[in-house]
Amino acid sequence: MTVLDDATIAAELGHLDGWRREGDAIVRSLRFDSFRAAIRFIVRVADEADRADHHPEMTNVYADVVIRLWSHDAGGITQRDVDLARRIDAVVAEEG
Repeated sequence: MTVLDDATIAAELGHLDGWRREGDAIVRSLRFDSFRAAIRFIVRVADEADRADHHPEMTNVYADVVIRLWSHDAGGITQRDVDLARRIDAVVAEEG
């Protein structure tokens, strides 16, 4: 899998909800109504990540969740990261 160029990353971020670039990763921060809601979301993202065989870095502090996506084996942001970000956006939309 090849690393996406800067223009492609910028264009893809324009189609994703709330994602931003931080160096060689794309990142989304979310706030939920409660710790339990945040954990429920993390479990749903874990299911999507397993299906995609691509596992993000996720941190959780109470109701805040931060997700970082990058392809370690490629050394940067790839289409696989963008695709998983779209799946995560769908989970966010379903959670309301």
